[in-house]
Amino acid sequence: MSGIPLPFVRTNQWLIVSTVLAALLLSQPWILVIPLLVGIISLTTGKNPAFRLARPFLSKPLDQYPAEDPDQQRFNQWISVIFLAGSLIAFSLGWTTVGTVFAVMVALAAFIAILGFCIGCFIRYQYLQWKHRRQKG
Repeated sequence: MSGIPLPFVRTNQWLIVSTVLAALLLSQPWILVIPLLVGIISLTTGKNPAFRLARPFLSKPLDQYPAEDPDQQRFNQWISVIFLAGSLIAFSLGWTTVGTVFAVMVALAAFIAILGFCIGCFIRYQYLQWKHRRQKG
């Protein structure tokens, strides 16, 4: 398979949305460690633990699902990890507003992606265009 099956990507996105909502609604920022660790493991090993959650629920072979670009998903995961780490650091320093803003930004980006618009994809596309224009002269 040349890409990441969409149900796996959606599982990761829902994990982010649900854990951020739980952390904020329950006033328990430590819950953000869950998606942060999933993201770090995914980036360092190339295997996302959240995908194991989705696998038993899939009814078709993986190659029969629409696939997402692995490079794009890795870029999105980096953004998520950076913002989640920033949120946890802010919360640990007592900067509740900053921690909340970082957490909400990650959850909103994941939720908007579930709805069909990938903010990370837009950012990466703009970056690649800028890089291309810069190399051309």
